[in-house]
Amino acid sequence: MILNNYDELKKICEEKKPLLKLRVYNEECVKRELLICGGTGCHASESEEMLHQFNEKIKSLGIEDKVSAKCTGCFGFCEQGPIVKVFPDDTFYVQVKLDDMDEILQSHIIEGKVVERLIYVDPDNKELVPMQHDMGFYKKQVRVALRNCGLIDPENIEEFFANEGYLALGKCLFELSEEEIIQIVKDSGLRGRGGAGFSAGLKWEFAAKEDSSEKYVICNADEGDPGAFMDRSILEGDPHAIIEAMTIAGYAVGANIGWVYVRAEYPLAIHRFEIALKQAREYGMLGSNILGSGFNFDIKVKYGAGAFVCGEETALIASVEGHRGEPLSKPPFPAQKGLFGKPTLINNVETLANIPQIILKGAEWHQTIGTEKSKGTKVFALTGKINNVGLIEVPMGITLREIIFEIGGGIKDDKKFLAVQTGGPSGGCLTDRELDVPIDFESLTAAGSMMGSGGMVVMDEDDCIVDIAKFYIEFCVEESCGKCTPCRIGNLRLLEILEKITDGKGEMSDIDDLKELAVTIKETSLCGLGQTSPNPVLSTLDHFYDEFVEHIKDKKCRAGKCKAMLSYIINDKCVGCTKCKKVCPVDCIEGNVKELHVIDQEKCIKCGLCVDSCPFKAIVTE
Repeated sequence: MILNNYDELKKICEEKKPLLKLRVYNEECVKRELLICGGTGCHASESEEMLHQFNEKIKSLGIEDKVSAKCTGCFGFCEQGPIVKVFPDDTFYVQVKLDDMDEILQSHIIEGKVVERLIYVDPDNKELVPMQHDMGFYKKQVRVALRNCGLIDPENIEEFFANEGYLALGKCLFELSEEEIIQIVKDSGLRGRGGAGFSAGLKWEFAAKEDSSEKYVICNADEGDPGAFMDRSILEGDPHAIIEAMTIAGYAVGANIGWVYVRAEYPLAIHRFEIALKQAREYGMLGSNILGSGFNFDIKVKYGAGAFVCGEETALIASVEGHRGEPLSKPPFPAQKGLFGKPTLINNVETLANIPQIILKGAEWHQTIGTEKSKGTKVFALTGKINNVGLIEVPMGITLREIIFEIGGGIKDDKKFLAVQTGGPSGGCLTDRELDVPIDFESLTAAGSMMGSGGMVVMDEDDCIVDIAKFYIEFCVEESCGKCTPCRIGNLRLLEILEKITDGKGEMSDIDDLKELAVTIKETSLCGLGQTSPNPVLSTLDHFYDEFVEHIKDKKCRAGKCKAMLSYIINDKCVGCTKCKKVCPVDCIEGNVKELHVIDQEKCIKCGLCVDSCPFKAIVTE
């Protein structure tokens, strides 16, 4: 079905609105919908099989007039997945298993009784919280980029139409000039969500001003930060929003071809995006003469091979062209000379996901969210030692304390908060002294970290901060393209010094060497990877200097993570069962049956197998 004009688009959006009418709370409604989270996390926990079996059971029970089941994108509350939400009564079931389906259908759908054992329990007051909007995890969230995730079926374009899908594109094609579109994006204050935070509107303006018969738009979906899954979840849950935004961008800057660069490790996101492309073409939202406007635009998909450096614009472009993913010096910038030597606009997934709402609601609306210099919302992947692991979208200006202890529910097992890493491998570790720092580009940078693309990893007292710094530098060493010496060699030297310290062989002079080398790498590396890779080292040295000194002077790791500094000791709880002796791979444990055993510290390789095997907890570390 090809939509030939703007009026036909508005008509189909109005006609499809009833598809979502059940997803608004209405206690008088008889028919219900079961929305099953289909994000990667829940998908890995059999949510797809759950959907299939729900539909089979609904059919066998003959209750199609009472309920239907559909898949959506990520609800965000990954800690509680798989999630099944019942509309229109807005009941939110958590940690649902295949064995729970019969009870949900029989009790909730047929008998009208909520299955209380599957309802979320508030950890503070131990009360049941049946509705999503009453949960602490969601109360402070504002969903713009994630507005359709968990609401619509991402594989059904008609549900996208039902929630104003493609109306922003129609408005651009028939009511706004290219200059007006760019001005709206500029006035909105939207900044790039890929890490640098550059004005999205200015980027569009630079590309539009270039005089060329051929231009390109690229969506950067090469999300490679450890623990990050923001862009993946948007592509999985709302792929048409990215298609719409790219088409708007193409019209505004004068491009007719778009590319989505997505890592091949995202099979579900790729699958759903390709379904969305096919549907968009069938309805005439992509291709020639879109909505009869005379504008032509189509999108191609390029799979990335998992190189972190290809998140950098010029390295990404090289990869799309079929070359080795290595960055280039700037200028020229991609807006001047990008893909195949032509002007190219590059935005990441989250940046683009904001565009349709900004066009529909206006720049002034977007300016009401966030802070003076950081407008709008930010999506974070909240992971680590946190009770509520998940995907969140919050207004700029919210504090780290609110995210970690209100939305995140605090630290697991009531452990002590140690630090939070923001900005991925390129960011820094912030402590309890920075918990009240507002989340915006300038504040995080001033605190010694950065916004980055949105990874947020929480650490507790059982984590070793020196080991954490080593982990991130190790990641950067692995992911360096090797083109420039400061990054290729400098980061390796940083790693060697950190390994020396965690092996108990550090010297105080190593701290000065770390600082000097880190600053040199930042100042002389070619691209953003090298320029920001020392951040974890510098921030941990700044905030956790005493722990570095402990490792060097006292040969002590307070978290017990650095094995070279540990000694395994058998205490008087030992009954001589010999289990530890049997599992020791280097025969360093001596002792007869029913006698106290002893560990030869010279031979011990600190593998920990003895600790795991001891039923009496007689082996401890010092």
